Amino acid sequence: MPQDFSDQSQSQQERLAFIELNLWFLGEIRRQSLVRRFQIKTASATRDLALYAALAPGNMTYDIRAKTYFISEGFSPLYAFSPVRVLTWLSQGFADGVPTISTGVGVPAIQSARIGQPNLATLGIVTRAIFQGLPLKIRYESLNGSSERIIVPHTLVDNGLRWHVRGFDRKSGEFRDFVITRIVNPVIDQGGHVEAHEAGACDFECSAEVVLELIPHPDQPRPEVTRLDYGMVDDLIKVTVPRLIAGYTLRQWSVDCSPDHSLRGHEFRLWLRNVDALDGVSNALLAPGYVQT
Repeated sequence: MPQDFSDQSQSQQERLAFIELNLWFLGEIRRQSLVRRFQIKTASATRDLALYAALAPGNMTYDIRAKTYFISEGFSPLYAFSPVRVLTWLSQGFADGVPTISTGVGVPAIQSARIGQPNLATLGIVTRAIFQGLPLKIRYESLNGSSERIIVPHTLVDNGLRWHVRGFDRKSGEFRDFVITRIVNPVIDQGGHVEAHEAGACDFECSAEVVLELIPHPDQPRPEVTRLDYGMVDDLIKVTVPRLIAGYTLRQWSVDCSPDHSLRGHEFRLWLRNVDALDGVSNALLAPGYVQT
């Protein structure tokens, strides 16, 4: 936390941090956003914005016609947000606020660590492009080499191991996933135009869903333990997931997706009964044991 903030109350620090989150990752902030989020008067929101502008004079500019503060080219964050917190705020709409203040519920909790977190400078540009509905020029590094691309991003995707951005890739002419950590030198095309077929609404893999029917693995001992672990009713769990992450999800859950439940190992406690539900799913080959027919 900047030293200049030490004289501010915790509630005002939360509002200042909220201003920065919106600027950095959405590219704009309005008075009414503060009013709605914190249930404060317009005059209080005006004072908060003036204070943030005084503490970080190069971070935002005001557009009188739009009545909106926009991120400046010289933006430099005041807060050291963690990627986990930012991604939680972006994907779930809570946990915004000062990164150094703990707001836990008093119950100790331990989570497994995640490696390969996105660089926040890159993430901020990607999410602003999504929020503003603009094309994004990138250099993308893959195992096949480096390439210059223009993508139209529309959705952040957490596959359980790393974060992707989903969008239309003009180079290949189709919707694809791009690992955020592999994106280099992203630049928003401020004057760019998005064609109708490039919009997220046209991305079938992202909007369509698949129903997974999971049962205790037929070849594992003590299925009653599996029933307890997963709260099964009639030896069945039905889970609806977006097609876009179906393969990733089944791999993360170690579900045997072979047609004859032939995978062995203590990790395979579940079997996908309706394997044919994966037919045509672009990432189905990631599911353990799945064989394309």
